[in-house]
Amino acid sequence: MMKKYAEVDKTDFPIVVVTFTGSSADAENFPLYLHEIKQCYDNHNKLAIIFDATNAVFPGLNFQKMQAQWLEDNTQMMKDFCVGTAYVIPNIIIRNVLKTIFAFQRQPIPYVVCSEIATAENWITLKLNAA
Repeated sequence: MMKKYAEVDKTDFPIVVVTFTGSSADAENFPLYLHEIKQCYDNHNKLAIIFDATNAVFPGLNFQKMQAQWLEDNTQMMKDFCVGTAYVIPNIIIRNVLKTIFAFQRQPIPYVVCSEIATAENWITLKLNAA
């Protein structure tokens, strides 16, 4: 059975929480993760996303490039509907991975990188209230 790369929780929509499971990215679970993120936009409502990378595993360069391509392909959709993304990344190595992804393809919407979930939640709430 495939281990998911991330859990996408839409329970508190318009806040979406993506929690990385600690499983390594692979050819099966990484495309599924990207597909599940894109599904959050299906209803064309404003949203904000918290990416909790506390347990994230360093993704290979090919998956970093796949993520960058996803950002490029979905830039307009993100600009239209996502008011912001907050990344919870206590690990400096994973923070550097994010910088690498954004070097391939710039993040098209406002974002913040923080070390605690509470900071991310506060930032996201402010963004949604201002939208």
